[in-house]
Amino acid sequence: MKKDSVSVGRPAHLRHTNALTILKLLREAGTCSRADLVRASGLSAPTVTNVVADLLASDLVKPLGEGESSGGRPPDMISFKAERGCLLAVQITALSLTFLLTDLSGSELETAQLSLASHKTTPNAICNLIGVEARRLLRKHKLAQEQLMTLVVAVPAIANVDEGIVVSISTLDQWRSVPLRSLLGKIFDCRIIIENDTNLSALGERYRGAARFEETFIIINIAANVSAGIFLGGRIHHGAQWAAGEIAYLRLPHVSRKLPTLHEFGELESLLTTSAIVKSWQEALSNRATANAEESKPADAVAILALAQSGDSRAKKIIQHRAAIVADIIVNLSLILNPGLILLGGEVGSHPMLLNLVQRQLERSEFAIPKIAAATLGDSAVLWGAIAAGLDGIPTILLPQPRS
Repeated sequence: MKKDSVSVGRPAHLRHTNALTILKLLREAGTCSRADLVRASGLSAPTVTNVVADLLASDLVKPLGEGESSGGRPPDMISFKAERGCLLAVQITALSLTFLLTDLSGSELETAQLSLASHKTTPNAICNLIGVEARRLLRKHKLAQEQLMTLVVAVPAIANVDEGIVVSISTLDQWRSVPLRSLLGKIFDCRIIIENDTNLSALGERYRGAARFEETFIIINIAANVSAGIFLGGRIHHGAQWAAGEIAYLRLPHVSRKLPTLHEFGELESLLTTSAIVKSWQEALSNRATANAEESKPADAVAILALAQSGDSRAKKIIQHRAAIVADIIVNLSLILNPGLILLGGEVGSHPMLLNLVQRQLERSEFAIPKIAAATLGDSAVLWGAIAAGLDGIPTILLPQPRS
């Protein structure tokens, strides 16, 4: 366990701070003894005993009996009562809603996916679908609605996290300046967080993926869209207008000089995305008079990347062009933010072929280039990042600040 510092203040505030510290340590450790908590927290043994007694009385921890002895009296083991409540993460995309339900320690209870193909996609319609599926999941796991402590919703858009407002989702109906937290607040009586999906994918990779223990890093997702999640000093960096990481709108020499337009796709999305790669492949085939029917079949971007990896010259040329653009982006971000790690995610970004070509491009840079690696969580990164965001506030929900 990591040793936490303890703040000093009035007795009620100090007791509350101590309880939050012990509860946090218990959630991280899973199972431990009072002696473990004394060592990890730096608090005195009587203080830990009193705090644990209060947590037991509040039904937040449970006794597990005696543990293994190391020579003396066997320690009394305790654990956080993770089944006391749950968290729900929801990812909204153009095609589906994906759900992840966990207990209060972040252990998975269930995942589910709902296609939007036959549904309306207005904000109210999406909220109603989330409400119906959330109730189904809670009933299935015999959880009362009041046991849902936090709902975290990931959106493919700029999100004002403080106010819970989604600025714009071009691929869904009527999503302009949507007060999503307020709409969901009519359905759910719990803490609600609205966050950009790529920011949450960064948080997910830090929580249980390739960026664990990293304090400053960037994830660049390249798939159907292009975006980045920026982590600075252990926190998501949103920027003054919540637009940090919207790299699809970058202006790069010989690539794009267009000024960013809020309700339109960025210029880089016409070059780096899965659809852009497929378009370039089809154009390359159309320029060949001898192209046969088999070659002319529509290919997906992953198949084209695989062709490039196997040595196909046409496919390799297409991917090399993309790798050069990605390398330029990485150099620019590195010179401005100087992160220790940049992850490439998404079905295009994390593909070994693109990653290898990008790393070769960057070998010529003499400084400021961080370690480059593939993101490891894939499509689940966003949902696990949402769970991590929700877990952060659980202690203060379970132990509200005492009134003065």
